[in-house]
Amino acid sequence: MYTFESVIRYSETDHNGILTLPALLDYFQDCSVFHSENAGVGYRKLLNERIAWVINAWQIRVKRYPALCEEVVIGTQPYELRGFLGLRNFLLKTKAGETLAVANSVWSLVNLDTLMPIRIPEDMLQAYPLSEKLEMDYAPRKLPFPQEGDIKELPQVKVVPHHLDTNDHVNNGQYIKIAMDFLAEGEVKQLRAEYHRQAFLDDVFHPRLHTGTAEDGAKKYTVSLDDASGKPYCVIELTY
Repeated sequence: MYTFESVIRYSETDHNGILTLPALLDYFQDCSVFHSENAGVGYRKLLNERIAWVINAWQIRVKRYPALCEEVVIGTQPYELRGFLGLRNFLLKTKAGETLAVANSVWSLVNLDTLMPIRIPEDMLQAYPLSEKLEMDYAPRKLPFPQEGDIKELPQVKVVPHHLDTNDHVNNGQYIKIAMDFLAEGEVKQLRAEYHRQAFLDDVFHPRLHTGTAEDGAKKYTVSLDDASGKPYCVIELTY
């Protein structure tokens, strides 16, 4: 497993001095970027070849959020590479070894000019030795938006420059931040997200919110960030 160490920064915490969920996701994303750079297949190489990894799905399960100035270790490992798909686990733990959060993710390698998936090249397969899957309760990749129950329309959100990343599309973490802006505060125990297509500068999200209950009685919110026709860019489920 590739790892790096960090200290929880003030800018990563909420008003209680606890790491936020978007900051946790940023740690995981940064870890995958560092891993790729270390393996010699970083984003500059990929941009030169006009290819990029695009996220298809996230599942993050949180046991405990670390506090301000707590020392942590962030890790990642791919456990399956096939066709154009890459499956990757993530781990957040304390320096003493306490597991704080685990995650699963599904990625597609795409051509940046056609936005179509392409087969993973041999040099990239060689750069990422595979590991065993981490132990966690894996949820399905597909995340349909509920069609019945407590559903409401939310204010529109226009994509602006700070939402974009080096691939000139909305960064996967920004979808989560936008969804959470509509929700009450609380400790999210599980995040699931399914990304249907990329959003770009000046696109407009038409969000819908479903409020429900998980099997264990926990509050569960599902947000679909749609276009004007109702087709989703991303569906996000947050269980508190």
